[in-house]
This record gives sequence, C-alpha cells and structure tokens, in this order.
Amino acid sequence: MINAGKMTESHHLLTIKPTKDGSTTLFSKKFDQHYHNPNGAVAESRHVFFETPGVPAALKCQDFITIFETGFGTGMNLLLVLEYLEKTGSPPAVIFNSVEAFPVSPEIAAQFDFGNNTFLNSSRQILSDIFGELQPGLNQFKVSNHLTFNLFAGFFDELFEQNAVSGKADFIFHDPFSPDANPDLWTVEVFKKLASLSKPDTVLSTYCAATSARAAMAAAGWYVARAPGALGKREMTVASLTSDKLVNFKRVSEKRLIERLERGDFRN
Repeated sequence: MINAGKMTESHHLLTIKPTKDGSTTLFSKKFDQHYHNPNGAVAESRHVFFETPGVPAALKCQDFITIFETGFGTGMNLLLVLEYLEKTGSPPAVIFNSVEAFPVSPEIAAQFDFGNNTFLNSSRQILSDIFGELQPGLNQFKVSNHLTFNLFAGFFDELFEQNAVSGKADFIFHDPFSPDANPDLWTVEVFKKLASLSKPDTVLSTYCAATSARAAMAAAGWYVARAPGALGKREMTVASLTSDKLVNFKRVSEKRLIERLERGDFRN
C-alpha cells in the first residue's frame, strides 16, 4: 500500500541512464531492470505500443479512444499519445488510464531527456507536474483539449478493489517489469482483469515474449500472436479477444499453451 507522504520511488533506488537513440530511461535497483530498452527508450515505445498495435491509424479514423496502461513508469507513453494527437489533423478525444505503484519523483522526471525529439522535450514539464501533484488513489489531469489522463497511484489489485476505472479500452499497453522481476503482473488473474476492461476488438501489446506470459493470456481468454520485437529483440506479443484483430501476425497455439500451463510447465 502506498502511504501519503511516500508517494514516490526513493531516489537512491533509481538511476537515469542514456539509451542509444539519445533518450534516457531509468534503472530500478528494486527490480534490477531498466524501464526501457537500453538500445532506445523512445524508439521501443513507439514500436511496441503505437506502431505495432495500430494506434496512429486509430487516432485518424476514430472519434473517441480509450487506452489502459499497466505501469506508468516514466510517463513516456502519455507524451507520445500527446505527440501523435498533435500530428493528427482532426484528433479524437482520448482517455488514457494508467496505474503505477511506485511513482518517480518530480525531480527525477525533470531530468528526463528525449534525445532529438523537440516535442517530447518541450512537454517534459507535464510529467514533473503530474508526479508533483500525485496523491494516493485516482488522480485526473486534463493534459490537452483532446487528452484526459487518469492515473491510479497504487497497486494493480487496488485499482479493481476501488473500482477506479470506467469505460472499456481500445488499446492496452501492458508494460510492467518482466515476469522474472514482477511475476504478480503476468498471471491468468491479471489478464482476466484486463479482459474485463476491454472491448471485444481491443488490442493488447507488450514487449514481453515469454511463453509463460503468453500462456497466462491464453488461459484468460485472449487470442495471442507473435510480432517482431524492437531494437534487437526477436519478438514481442500482441493479443486480442477477437482473433480477427491478429490476422497480420503469427498466432501461437493457445490450446497448447493452456495445456502446458495446466500441466505446470511454468512453475518455478
């Protein structure tokens, strides 16, 4: 449980690190992992959460879009949504919902560098303001005329216990630390909860290609497919509750994965 007065991740547990596309990421000593791919933080996010699931195309043809993100992290995906909206001729209304158990401090957010991306660098103050105003529970911010941001500061299960998400997502950005570092967010139960937030044609995307994670998605009712990974990673994963949304990707055998899960192949 996050307590008032202890809303941000301790400074000594986080280190700002440069990545190869000129943008920065964070390294968490708590989870012993980077927040983004060291080969390029901005480039990875664009590939995994925007270009692969088709967010830019949806922004151009839909009037209203809802996004749910598991793990707000550095907040980069929020700024990327804002950037894509700025580039869209007639932008739709977007609601961006996210959850974060260990928010970073506004002081750390002020040091983020987005390389040669002028728009993201000029929007950095938005993140410092969000982290500076954050309170435990649900927080709402009007980021622009077209973008409303809801951030639940707390743990994933608390979000559902408090019924703090309204509406169904068009896209899910599943972006917690890896199954090895944070296994609690890669379970069948988690993916069932994400399904409860989804429309029938929602697309879930994640950088993770672990077979155990894909099996948990399949057991929760998702159709699952492989997609090319970002920046040296061979694969990532996309999923949907409607198989037709995955026709452009290589489907896995959900039945076989479920059988392996039930057999206990993925137990530690």
